[in-house]
Amino acid sequence: MVRPDLHLPPSFVAWLAPYLAVFSRRSRPTTAALAVGALLAVEPRTVTNCLRALGLAEHPGFTAFHRVLNRNAWSGLALARTLLRAVVAAFVPSGPIVIGVDHTLERRRGRRIGPAGHFYDASRSSAEVKVTGRGLRWLSAMVLVEVPFAGRIWALPVLTALTPSKAWSERHGQRHRTVTEWARLMLLAIHRWLPGRPIVAVADGEFCSAAIKVRTVLPHPGMLPSRDRIASPECSRSTTAASSANTS
Repeated sequence: MVRPDLHLPPSFVAWLAPYLAVFSRRSRPTTAALAVGALLAVEPRTVTNCLRALGLAEHPGFTAFHRVLNRNAWSGLALARTLLRAVVAAFVPSGPIVIGVDHTLERRRGRRIGPAGHFYDASRSSAEVKVTGRGLRWLSAMVLVEVPFAGRIWALPVLTALTPSKAWSERHGQRHRTVTEWARLMLLAIHRWLPGRPIVAVADGEFCSAAIKVRTVLPHPGMLPSRDRIASPECSRSTTAASSANTS
């Protein structure tokens, strides 16, 4: 297979070095090129659009870029850990770290989109009408920081997990985890990656129990569950009870 001869700025490659270390030496040039293409692409950031932005759409070795995502072996958790520590070092060098947890629906159709299911669609729902849609449900943990040049709080995603439907899990013989269980695992991972740092988990009432379960299994009170404006009053009462039980 003919591989493209890539000439990337050395400064950009050096900036990506902590993340490229997760990939094999053979995959690093193509991975770095995809990162450049993702920054330059003005349309949806698919591999094809990234290659088009790089002027490599017609290159005979285009399959090398697709293999990075559909065949090559690399750890998404290792990438998330590196990204989390970089974001925290840049925006929250000291003090508590506020982590927001929420899910979003990526609307996808087609028989090959196996993990898709019918989930709650927040963008099309209202207080009176609850709408569901077919697609992939992603759960994200985000560091909430105030970006100096923006003058407002931004949610910077650092860890994302696909939460497939129960029918898909049973059909493939896999253990099904609810969104709350996924949230608990993500919060535990973030706490493990940032030892000694106090963490405040902010979420709505749906994820309140996940934050409480994380707090009760920690050897010391390193995580404080909070709630946003749409959380239920039961979440606040349960949080107070769990905090009292953990400190007694």
